[in-house]
Amino acid sequence: MLYCVIFLTDNTNMKYEINSKRQIIALKSGPWGEVGTIGGYVDSESNLSQYGNCWLYDNACVFGNAKVYGDAKVFGDAKVFGNAKIYGDANVYGDARVSDDVIVSDNAWVYGNARVYNNAKVTGYAKVYGYAKVYGNSHVYGNSHVLADAWVFGNARVSGIMKIKKSYNSPVDIEELSDELVLL
Repeated sequence: MLYCVIFLTDNTNMKYEINSKRQIIALKSGPWGEVGTIGGYVDSESNLSQYGNCWLYDNACVFGNAKVYGDAKVFGDAKVFGNAKIYGDANVYGDARVSDDVIVSDNAWVYGNARVYNNAKVTGYAKVYGYAKVYGNSHVYGNSHVLADAWVFGNARVSGIMKIKKSYNSPVDIEELSDELVLL
């Protein structure tokens, strides 16, 4: 006896499709807008989850093996690529670049002309902005801000309630020095 199994694709759970220009188009209404809302650019469906409220707006691009999921948002002219992961309620926008094996999660923001790359992490309520660079194995978290032209790299850990405005490279946790440290 021969059995035939037919699989039907159910697109009712899909929130977007990708057009010929590689832009996402909403198939459902949501926080991103109504059905038909055009979003940012992706290489493939693996770049943006069909679940949660995550979305790409404006001219934002997510490509390579990068993934955006949860309720994360990427907008403006931001670029996310490599193996980067943006999730939680994180926001990446402006002309920011997030690449390599970076994680931006929780309620973190990366914006302006900031660059986050290598194996860096930006988590919690941390913000990286201006022309700041965070890279290496650095981790910026808590309510910390890295801004202006500051570079945080190596194995640096920035946490607590801090604002880093100049470059810092140290294997020691800055939090151990002070929760209110401001490097000028």
